Amino acid sequence: MRLKVGDKAPPLDAVDTEGNAVRLRDFRGGRLHLSFYRYASCPYCNLRVSRLGELAEGFKERGLSLVAVFQSPPEGIAKYVGKQCPPFPIVSDSKHHLYDLYRVESSWAGFLKAGVVGVGDLLAAGKKGFMPGRMEGRKALLPAEFLIGPDGTIERAFYGRDISDHLPIEEIEEWLA
Repeated sequence: MRLKVGDKAPPLDAVDTEGNAVRLRDFRGGRLHLSFYRYASCPYCNLRVSRLGELAEGFKERGLSLVAVFQSPPEGIAKYVGKQCPPFPIVSDSKHHLYDLYRVESSWAGFLKAGVVGVGDLLAAGKKGFMPGRMEGRKALLPAEFLIGPDGTIERAFYGRDISDHLPIEEIEEWLA
């Protein structure tokens, strides 16, 4: 069963790829965008991290913190996502502990569907140099994103319909307004 608006966010108690503690309680009083991605070389995921990285400073000024979770091990994250030097914590969850807590889903139909609906994003990712590489973890894992309020309550739960589907930036902007 998916998480929904009004649910308390499950515990987040992890270490990012830089060795820093990342805990949900550390974000209390502020807003948090918690995003779950596929594997570190996924072009769609890297394009999304790039877009969020471009917006991160403006989000931070408005009280929004960003945390990203990948199922790849830290070495894979460093090799692919780390090249971007994202200005927010990246957590490795190769054992899928957080994925399971947040009920992130897998779908082979969603994996295949992106070949049709995600072509534009795939081309944009290629232009930025985000090429597919080693697939680490569950191949058909779908992205998921959560907007968590100052009290730790989920205010928006987004589960991707395919591997290229992410919460529209406009919805994040509206939530911050």
